[in-house]
Amino acid sequence: MTELAIEARGLVKRYGDLTAINGIDLAVPAGTIFALLGPNGAGKTTTINILTTLILPTAGEACVAGHDVVRAADKVRQRIGVTFQDIVVDQDLSGREVLDIHGRLYRQPADERRRRIAELVDLVQLNEAIDRRVRTYSGGMKRRLELARGLMTDPAVLFLDEPTQGLDPQNRVGIWGYIRELNRTRGLTLLLTTHYMDEAEALAGQVGIVDKGRLVADGNPDTLVAALGADVIRVRGQGDCAHFAGQVAGLPFVDRVDTNAEGDMVMVYVDSGSRRLAEVVGTAGGNGFHIDDVTVARPSLGDVFLHYTGHALRD
Repeated sequence: MTELAIEARGLVKRYGDLTAINGIDLAVPAGTIFALLGPNGAGKTTTINILTTLILPTAGEACVAGHDVVRAADKVRQRIGVTFQDIVVDQDLSGREVLDIHGRLYRQPADERRRRIAELVDLVQLNEAIDRRVRTYSGGMKRRLELARGLMTDPAVLFLDEPTQGLDPQNRVGIWGYIRELNRTRGLTLLLTTHYMDEAEALAGQVGIVDKGRLVADGNPDTLVAALGADVIRVRGQGDCAHFAGQVAGLPFVDRVDTNAEGDMVMVYVDSGSRRLAEVVGTAGGNGFHIDDVTVARPSLGDVFLHYTGHALRD
């Protein structure tokens, strides 16, 4: 599909002297899963808040589901669902009441609310708990309830801000399954923010990397990974990391060299890691860099993230 479910051009948001986002462009085709990646404070949540009409942009424009987020905010809200980074559900209500009230706010008829609740409770597997107070739910159950609430109005676009934050591995994989099913069976467009590279790799057909309020890279994850080179040799050690990186960069077979923010790891991208390993390690001799550990692997989306942002993932 070529139709864009989300389109943004030159989005800027300033709070006084602080620029939260600075000229972000997005183009998300309908029916795709798009993951927005970035360090804390990079501008991911601010971008979602603009796209979901919660805040106004300082400059730029955006359309969601064919409607301008400023001039037609009410129409955008009718076409979207949202789950927030922090769990926001009334602890004193039952799960069924949470969903029913949400449907009432959107003026859904009673029979439609009952039908949607039954369908969604089955989807997120809350059948046995739906009439219990939310305060008795586990974190994973609350996340699943929020996902059901975001789907109550049958949205065209679903925004998920850190949908699996704080969940154990089993619940994370469960949420992933629901997301894939929604995309596969309903053609739902999803935009999610995440800190987890494995989550983005497992779900997204397209990713965008945000750093310091700018979109620094976007595209298909496999294409972004392939652009880094065939293999990556990760060299962790102590001493003059920058000097060692400079020496390695001069080797004729090296495509690219990156260092991490802590200054104790050099990532060397080469055509064949096993064949080039000895020469890379040998370069450390006499350069004031003591090697503690060496690994050879295919590049990952985490390597792409590090290449474009220069930050460890949780910085």
